Amino acid sequence: MTTGVRRRMGVDERRQQLIGVALDLFSRRSPEDVSIDEIAAAAGISRPLVYHYFPGKQSLYEAALRRAADELAARFLEPLEGPLGARLLRVMGRFFDFVEEHGPGFSALMRGGPAVGSSTANAMIDGVRQAAYEQIITHLGVEDPPARLELVVRSWVSLAESTALIWLDGRRIPREELEIQLVHDFAALAAVSAAYDQEMAGIVLRVLSKEPVEGPFGDLLSRLSALAPAVPAVPAQRLPRESA
Repeated sequence: MTTGVRRRMGVDERRQQLIGVALDLFSRRSPEDVSIDEIAAAAGISRPLVYHYFPGKQSLYEAALRRAADELAARFLEPLEGPLGARLLRVMGRFFDFVEEHGPGFSALMRGGPAVGSSTANAMIDGVRQAAYEQIITHLGVEDPPARLELVVRSWVSLAESTALIWLDGRRIPREELEIQLVHDFAALAAVSAAYDQEMAGIVLRVLSKEPVEGPFGDLLSRLSALAPAVPAVPAQRLPRESA
């Protein structure tokens, strides 16, 4: 029978271990419900030793938040190959993988959690949104995005975030349906904007010209075409009579 010997960790290795343990706990429960004692127990060390590496739960939470933010931003990285619709669908798949893996932690991250009022935490969240925005702009191949395109992409990033939060509260819609729906939402937002702006129309037409019929954007057009015959005609509005 052998006796295991606990290996002594270096400072950086121990910090990374604590961040990983904290992130795991914060991912399964709301951060305000996780205590330093629980983190210490999960890491196999004493409570005072946790404070040796981090001055308090807030600083440990922010360190875990940074790792989560970096990981979430990385989910938007995608090779610039193939049709845009397929790329966005793969991105949404990885995004929802993260949401599922870090459910309560994702909710706390986006809604504030114990870091409400922390400029550091808010900056991290904004950094994720900015990284997602820049990735989408890169995929659209636009160097100097016009105002309407920026509005479309930032609105879509916010929509993906709020959709994931609502989905976590009961998961009443199949995840795969939401992933494709969000890709369709992007196309719809861009198409509506194109109806108001010639530059946006050019961007949308360029993107659609490279989309296969069997791709996500082609699927949206098929769904809308099938829906059209079932939509009753909208009666013309009556104009008020002019007063005599």
